[in-house]
Amino acid sequence: MLQILENFSLKNFNTFGIDASARYFVEINHQDELVELFMDPQWLQTERLILGGGSNLLLVKDFDGLVIRINIRGIEHRINHQEVFIEAGAGEVWNDLVNFCVDREYAGVENLSLIPGSVGASPIQNIGAYGVELKDVFRSCQAFEIAAREFRTFTREDCRFGYRDSIFKNELKGKYIIVSVKFGLSLIADINLKYGAIEQELTNRNISKPTIKDVSRVVSHIRVSKLPDPSTIGNAGSFFKNPIINADQFQRLQSEFSEVVHYPAGDGLIKLAAGWLIEQCGWKGKVVGHTGTWKNQALVLVNHGGATGEEVYSLSSQIIDSVYTKFGVLLEREVNIIS
Repeated sequence: MLQILENFSLKNFNTFGIDASARYFVEINHQDELVELFMDPQWLQTERLILGGGSNLLLVKDFDGLVIRINIRGIEHRINHQEVFIEAGAGEVWNDLVNFCVDREYAGVENLSLIPGSVGASPIQNIGAYGVELKDVFRSCQAFEIAAREFRTFTREDCRFGYRDSIFKNELKGKYIIVSVKFGLSLIADINLKYGAIEQELTNRNISKPTIKDVSRVVSHIRVSKLPDPSTIGNAGSFFKNPIINADQFQRLQSEFSEVVHYPAGDGLIKLAAGWLIEQCGWKGKVVGHTGTWKNQALVLVNHGGATGEEVYSLSSQIIDSVYTKFGVLLEREVNIIS
């Protein structure tokens, strides 16, 4: 029997550590419990928030609805020649899945090491890092359609993946709950060192022929050096997306700021480093009330203790305005804002 809790504190269920509460709260440990939950028409009519690891959201205020925490676990795998097929429950910690694969030398997700959050959130956000995106290894996911109380399989094409984007953030937002995800990996590693500081760090370690374990360790090291641990200081990792602009915009920008950090984004588009833009505006390490930006990475907003969601959101708005005034580039929040 499902237990619906009332006036439940979410402070320990969001990595920002914001002290907000939910009017109702339920934890789902098996997909069949979703059918049971929505047999009660009350929950079909109640505002809902689906919660995984709580690492990609900002609670601006209390949530006057039902918070559904997905805690469906389990990792299964099978090998067919050089291909490896993985299926993981949506409640699995993402980095636990990465470690599961890296330890067994299943290649494909090593560049995605130490990304916070749950497996179920990974296709929604199309998570990515160091030249690899979730869509590169994604095969399908199973999701629960709330209105119909039925399960449906989504292929890669169905998900309409974009940069930190998918159909689940747009047309189907709030209509489905992901319960499991399938991945396609390989026993033959295609090492990707093209993005960020991976290659330099491998050189520093005198590693000339890296394995996927080497890449995973280096990526983890770089992330730890740049990003704060949510268990010691509240944060949601990168708060803003890296903006993508066209070639004409980039030429104008580069003519004024020759040192602008950028990367090719395909189709003639250019991806800018949001952290660099923010840092150039003087925000890196700045403290504003109970919040601020991280001392090692301006892209990360932090809760120094006692910050409200409104304070963090206000700071993000100030940063967006500042970057736009200086560079004419509009930053977009990557974190899901619950207001």
